Amino acid sequence: MTYVDQKESRAVSSWPELRLEDWTATRETLHMWLQIVGKIRLAKAPMVNHWWQVPLYVTPRGLSTTSIPDGERHFEIEFNFCTHHLTIDLEGGERRSVPLEPKPVPQFYAEVLGALGELGVEVSITPYPVEVTSTTSFEDDHENASYDPAAAQMFWRQLVQAGRVMGIFRSRFIGKVSPVHFFWGAMDLACTRFSGRTAPQHPGGAPNVGDWVMVEGYSHELSSCGFWPGGDGEGMFYAYAYPEPTGFPEHPVAPQGAFYYPDGGQFVLPYETVRTSADPDATLLAFLQSTYEAAAITGSWDRAGLEGDPLRRGASR
Repeated sequence: MTYVDQKESRAVSSWPELRLEDWTATRETLHMWLQIVGKIRLAKAPMVNHWWQVPLYVTPRGLSTTSIPDGERHFEIEFNFCTHHLTIDLEGGERRSVPLEPKPVPQFYAEVLGALGELGVEVSITPYPVEVTSTTSFEDDHENASYDPAAAQMFWRQLVQAGRVMGIFRSRFIGKVSPVHFFWGAMDLACTRFSGRTAPQHPGGAPNVGDWVMVEGYSHELSSCGFWPGGDGEGMFYAYAYPEPTGFPEHPVAPQGAFYYPDGGQFVLPYETVRTSADPDATLLAFLQSTYEAAAITGSWDRAGLEGDPLRRGASR
């Protein structure tokens, strides 16, 4: 194979094909595992607006909590989807590892808490999932016990690609904007821009989540986008505004294949449309930009004061 062939092969495979029905059992199990680790971060990290202290972050290996305070020291938990281990690193070099392999949720829960205990990290979480309809506790969930390492790795690679492009989109905004982060409640990668104005109180209504949680998350006017491994096909990119301005659903967006989903109150674009396009980056950026413009134009945002050129400091230095 020539260098050009190798490059083209990498370009084709960098956006992996992963149909939802091919990894449903693994996705459901992994979702519960992610919630356990996310709740540990929630229990330990100091509060940040819009719950920005609770998400996980995409790394070159998987998904990480990043550094979590524990008294005067720190620790980090990472799902490594390359070696298929959950690693817990304590400040100073101590490490514990939990294999990522088929096992029921209660076993994973006990192994993680046990590993933390060995490192001297004491933590207590509410052992129930959130933002899902199931009310089965982590200690009793023996139904979810699957782990397909190939599928888990492909999902992580989806997040790598989606997060990379979302990071480019994020760089175009100089107003208040969230990191590109992974919310373990709904299991989605998200990035949110803010107009600078407060929003009407959110009505709540998310499954197994207190309304006060949603009130904090949606306290200010926003335009949010992300990737969710749900719906149908290969998952969906989404974009919505809160509060939704008049005319938002009717505003033209790109690319072809994007549409407004009334039941969800958001624009969606199938992941497959991006993956199979001639230029996946440009296709996704068109969706992110045009749906943001739908919110900013119909919501009368101060675009001149909020948007910036990410290349403004592009000179060598």
